[in-house]
Amino acid sequence: MSDPANWDDLSSRAGRMTMRVAVEFPLAPHRWGADAVLELARGIEDAGYDEIDLFEHVTVGQPIPGRVETRQAAPELLEPLVTLGALAAVTRRIGLGTGVLVLPQRQPALVAKQVATLDLLSGGRVRLGVGVGWQQSEYESLGVPFAERGRRLDEAIALIRSYWTEPSVTFHGQYFDAEAMGMDPKPVQPGGPPIWFGGDSEAALRRVGRLGDGWLAMADSDEAVATAPEKRAILRAAAEMAGRDPDRIRLQARLSDPLDLESLGRRIAGLREAGFTWTAVSLPVLEAAGIAGVAAQVEMLARIMERFRGEAGEVTR
Repeated sequence: MSDPANWDDLSSRAGRMTMRVAVEFPLAPHRWGADAVLELARGIEDAGYDEIDLFEHVTVGQPIPGRVETRQAAPELLEPLVTLGALAAVTRRIGLGTGVLVLPQRQPALVAKQVATLDLLSGGRVRLGVGVGWQQSEYESLGVPFAERGRRLDEAIALIRSYWTEPSVTFHGQYFDAEAMGMDPKPVQPGGPPIWFGGDSEAALRRVGRLGDGWLAMADSDEAVATAPEKRAILRAAAEMAGRDPDRIRLQARLSDPLDLESLGRRIAGLREAGFTWTAVSLPVLEAAGIAGVAAQVEMLARIMERFRGEAGEVTR
């Protein structure tokens, strides 16, 4: 499997940019039984989707007096890298991604090893989506200062890519160190899996431009699509300042209402016009609408993909 950037390059050479479609995994599919997690992954692949994405919280802050968070994080999330390893064993084509992994609260050398292993065992199907997160109590529970998260993320990316590409790594940063350290085996994908960044702030957009292979963006509301050119301008300027080609940075937006099939064509056209080549269907959104269980979710995903193919005039498989 080629990485997402290569897919898009090939599509554009053919004269039309192909829209890819990811699926955001449910919050707690294990409630339906452990086998349901694997069955759902197979169903998503069979329905023709391009990637399965999982997001994370390692710990979840409970609402207590004095806690800064005004909302509670999603409960009962499976750990994404472990889960993707299991999904890799029961699928053959579909991409496997994180959307997003809260990288600053993790040890980057270990993440580099885990993701390289997943890429190897899946045959090069991995996309690493990362972000800074928002839950201060989670950082505190893991012993990582919340105020350092942006700087830690930048440094972690540099170290991870070094481990993926260099036979011997010497790295002396503010937070992480390595002296003549090796890591093998390397990922299957040359240079390592593509790294996409989530976040909608100006700092996040500049980080995408400096470091990212792609941007995991907002939902596809009319307002969000209308502001996309302004945000892309920030991203492009940061890429150019870093000596990178901004046209190689790919964009993904979530379908805000995947059940609104009547407006799907208009929304796809709006995303294309704004420069997006990926979109995503959120299974937590489907579950909130009452569509729960493997059979019901796979059936609805098949309907969405059928409509998507008709509106987009293309087959992504």
